[in-house]
Amino acid sequence: MFKVQFHMAGLAFIRIFVKKIRIMNSKLTLTIEESTIRKAKKYAKLSGRSLSNLVESYLEKLTQAEISSQAVPEEFKQLFGVIDLPSDMDDKKEIRSIVTKKHQS
Repeated sequence: MFKVQFHMAGLAFIRIFVKKIRIMNSKLTLTIEESTIRKAKKYAKLSGRSLSNLVESYLEKLTQAEISSQAVPEEFKQLFGVIDLPSDMDDKKEIRSIVTKKHQS
């Protein structure tokens, strides 16, 4: 972290910069199709990220999704996908509408 102090129009400003240092914990060897590797490297370069960062982010999201789905009780998991809802449905708006109707009667 370092600070830069400057003055403008009689006012003093301080900007604080924090450098995030990333430490790699371990290496991993993967076997992936060559064409997929080329496309992934191109995507990483265009997005300004490293391929390792992309893979790590994906694995983190994947494992978080798995952890959050484990928090759902088994009896509710069988209900997943039972109802097809419109893609533009605003669930919060629908809940407010139901609660409002409930308390009006």
